Amino acid sequence: MNEAPAQRRLLVVDPCDDCHRLLPGLRAVGWDVESCTLENAADKTCDVGLLRLQPFHLERPEAVKELISRSGTEWIAVLNQEVLRLQNVGDFVCEWFFDFHTLPFDVSRVQVTLGRAFGMARLRGKGTVHIDQPEHELLGDSKPIRELRRLLSKLAPTESPVLIRGESGTGKELVARTLHRQSQRHNKPFVAINCGAIPEHLIQSELFGHEKGAFTGAHQRKVGRIEAANGGTLFLDEIGDLPLELQANLLRFLQEKHIEHVGGSQPIPVDVRVLAATHVDLEAAIEKKRFREDLYYRLNVLQVVTAPLRERHGDLSMLANHFSHFYSHETGRRPRSFSDDALIAMGKHDWPGNVRELANRVRRGLVLAEGRQIEARDLGLISHHTVVAPMGTLEDYKTRAERQALCDVLNRHSDNLSIAAKVLGISRPTFYRLLHKHQIR
Repeated sequence: MNEAPAQRRLLVVDPCDDCHRLLPGLRAVGWDVESCTLENAADKTCDVGLLRLQPFHLERPEAVKELISRSGTEWIAVLNQEVLRLQNVGDFVCEWFFDFHTLPFDVSRVQVTLGRAFGMARLRGKGTVHIDQPEHELLGDSKPIRELRRLLSKLAPTESPVLIRGESGTGKELVARTLHRQSQRHNKPFVAINCGAIPEHLIQSELFGHEKGAFTGAHQRKVGRIEAANGGTLFLDEIGDLPLELQANLLRFLQEKHIEHVGGSQPIPVDVRVLAATHVDLEAAIEKKRFREDLYYRLNVLQVVTAPLRERHGDLSMLANHFSHFYSHETGRRPRSFSDDALIAMGKHDWPGNVRELANRVRRGLVLAEGRQIEARDLGLISHHTVVAPMGTLEDYKTRAERQALCDVLNRHSDNLSIAAKVLGISRPTFYRLLHKHQIR
């Protein structure tokens, strides 16, 4: 006995008389139809949306944009002759809607369009991640990111200093914020200091504070960043850029748990957990006498290493979709999915700037995209560019090709490993064996 197909939910926003006459026929062919006003639409869930576009929507488009951006589905505009004559209506509909219909309705065409929109909505939903908080969680399902999340859950409850190492753009500050958020100090301040961004002559005052009159321009007493973090977490980013003189002062604070303001003599007790991050080789800096060995051991009690994006196989699509939604509000454009060419180009790119580079390229792609999807050229990538591999044995070529095939299919189908295996024409057990062989996931 065949199962009845699942009902498809249609939300009709601000329906007109023509819309109401259309609804019985749609219900008869399997649509579960609900109607509401635009003000109440945000509280509804649907598979496809139908919105009667009116002149005031174009005068104040923010509510429509917000609804379409947050619903995560496809919308169809309903236009009468009055709206069709308005300036810029074509650009607005092309940007934000899957399709449109003019009144009066052609019922058979509406049914076909709704079916296409339903199929596209399901495709768009795959791999999409919505996160509203400004402090995003560590996104991804690759083996390095899963192991990182497990490690952070163990380190967060402790009070020990943590040294976070990794290439630029791999999310070291995000790791620090996650450690703070999962710690007992989460209700206290999180103070981040970029040791390489503060002018050298101001670092002492910025870190430790100063008394009024301590130096020219010190017109009032200033609380330093370390004192401002009292009770919470102090994050020292790019610790390798801290001048040697300040390294000595920082070491003294870590040992004695108190500071003195510049121009002051009274010790000020400060209770903070210290997290530090660097993308440079601190061991090499110690050998060159650019970093104090005793400070290194004070900071490197526990250690976290962030993986570069090129090693996070399967996370590219998820992250790209996340940034597409996150930056859509800033750019004023609808979140877009990525074409196959764009996905292949992202899979081949080496990502020297890591997740930060991906975010910037997606941000650029949202602005430049002319079609309904972001293309490789919108990201500043060349889809047909191939890198000539160095010569090697036939077995070397086979191994590289096998690994590349696994990485490419994971970048596009990481949410469904059965489909990934079918795309490669192998069984699921063989697929898992190859993932283990190449140490992927």
